[in-house]
Amino acid sequence: MGWYFQFKPYVPVAQRRANAAKVAEKIAKKDGRALEPIKIDGRAIARTYWGKAWCDNLESYSDYENRLPRGRTYVRNGSVVDLRIKAGQIDALVSGSEVYKIQITIDKLKPGPWKQIKGDCAHSIKSVMQLLTGKLDKDVMERLARRDQGLFPSPKEINMRCSCPDGAYVCKHVAATMYSVGARLDNEPELLFTLRDVDHLELISQAVSSENLDVAFETEGGETLEGQDLGAMFGIEMAPESIGGTTTAAKKTTKKVTKNTVRAKAEPRTPAKKVTVPGRRKTG
Repeated sequence: MGWYFQFKPYVPVAQRRANAAKVAEKIAKKDGRALEPIKIDGRAIARTYWGKAWCDNLESYSDYENRLPRGRTYVRNGSVVDLRIKAGQIDALVSGSEVYKIQITIDKLKPGPWKQIKGDCAHSIKSVMQLLTGKLDKDVMERLARRDQGLFPSPKEINMRCSCPDGAYVCKHVAATMYSVGARLDNEPELLFTLRDVDHLELISQAVSSENLDVAFETEGGETLEGQDLGAMFGIEMAPESIGGTTTAAKKTTKKVTKNTVRAKAEPRTPAKKVTVPGRRKTG
């Protein structure tokens, strides 16, 4: 008795990607959104500190090492046609012989470890003004990226699912998705905080708390920032003053930096109420 095997005709990678893009567009359109593909220029998947740190952390776990090489190939050739990151979850569409759906859930960072991270980072921040402008010093970045004690998840905190027939826990499509997160962090590092469901603004609040403010208020050279022009420093125009019920919009006011103003900037503000200026009548 003879056995006959019929193989599907070979489809070039470029054609598979084009077909996958069409399928993915239909899925995205049904969900009422636009696709968010991953595009890699050259061999490097990630180029910034955060992207490289994510990939290095991923490769440091032996649980994944056998499947990661194929994943790198997939993400480099543009097979990840859609990637979405939200609190505790990564969703992707990856092109293979078909378009496969990947869902990766990440445990949200627990309050205890997050409190420890905030405390450690607050003592590393050399300038609170640097933090307020969105910059973190090297010590803080290294603390956030620390294996098992930072923001990056460990294998036990990750649950993966793929619609492909591969029975492996980490298939090549999942591996490509995980690498794609590193590429996305290149341009949107704040998504790391989103993924672990923590608020990066809490780092500012911790830095300017009463026990850390005196230290954080010093620059690297030991100079104090107190007394400097806040408007000029941040490139903003302060609100005009109101004198005797009349607004003097022509005057630009400035405000000096003090510890109180920095603390106020870090705290959330309540919406201002509308003020009716007395002594004005409607004309016409």
